[in-house]
Amino acid sequence: MAFKRTIQAVDTHAGTPMRVVTGGIPHIPGNSSYEKMKWLEANDDGLRKLLLREPRGYPAHCCNIIVPPSHPEADAGYIIMEQIEYPVMSGGNTISVVTVLLEMGMLPMKEPVTELVLEAPAGLIRVKAECENGKVKSVTFKNVPAFAAHLDAVIDVPHLGKVTVDVGWGGMFYVIADVRQFKGLELKPEHGREIARVSSMIREAAIEQLPVVHPDYPGVGITISQLSGPSEDPNADWKNAVTMASGDFSWDSPGTWTGALDRCPCGTGTCAKMATLHAKGQLKLDQPFRHQGLLGNIYTGRLVEETKIGDRNAVVPTVSGKSWIYGLNTIVLDHDDPFTEGFTIGDVWA
Repeated sequence: MAFKRTIQAVDTHAGTPMRVVTGGIPHIPGNSSYEKMKWLEANDDGLRKLLLREPRGYPAHCCNIIVPPSHPEADAGYIIMEQIEYPVMSGGNTISVVTVLLEMGMLPMKEPVTELVLEAPAGLIRVKAECENGKVKSVTFKNVPAFAAHLDAVIDVPHLGKVTVDVGWGGMFYVIADVRQFKGLELKPEHGREIARVSSMIREAAIEQLPVVHPDYPGVGITISQLSGPSEDPNADWKNAVTMASGDFSWDSPGTWTGALDRCPCGTGTCAKMATLHAKGQLKLDQPFRHQGLLGNIYTGRLVEETKIGDRNAVVPTVSGKSWIYGLNTIVLDHDDPFTEGFTIGDVWA
């Protein structure tokens, strides 16, 4: 064989690059997307690193693997991979997966609306895609229930002082801080380096000081942070900057006080934000919530019902957004390539 691994992928973005692997992956054991995710994590985590680290990826890259569905209602399954973890759910990645499945003909497209069910590791995700002339114009998905884990909690962040935060689950646990607490810091691309520094420090302090529990995912904690503030755009309600970890954090090493900014408005982050606003009485059911990312594009969220997760009050969110295909990719690993899991360098990685 010419190459050790040959993988077919469709590259998409909604700001953040979100790769969708469509072929070249051997059978992954498991009776659900969640079990397949856990098997991959335990037995072939080098694949995630190969696809997301240099030279095939970079700090803000995400990746998805299309897998056969296990649930009889599902049309397709997928596994989500990011730089430090396997999230059970991701909104932007879900929008990209739907776009690839329909625009590449892997599932039939029906105009003007295609309805389908995806099997994420978090469970079944029901989708409506608005389609026109063979293109996906918008994707709306019904997410897993979201809830507030902490509201207006005050944490001590070394080098920053006391910071007030919320923690919400939207498919991942987000620690969310109002950016107006930090003088001179604004949610705009040119402040990206400082946003990443402040956010990574808040995330680490929250991990240490604010315990969280999800009854379905033992051991899953806070892994991601969001700075939030009102938007100046009349077409948006709030603006956000989500920072994803790109390596291990250490208080003793300032070079690790960084991360990769999510370039899209962030689907699960939108759900977590809506859950915390609802818990504070600031967002009603069926009220549109237009959430803007750093690049100016917007996801529109909506809380459609109240529910429970264990003994916690929760809400069921929907999110609408758009993704674009930008490349068709055949990724290979040469037999002689010594970097079988890619590599990271401290100039741009934590």
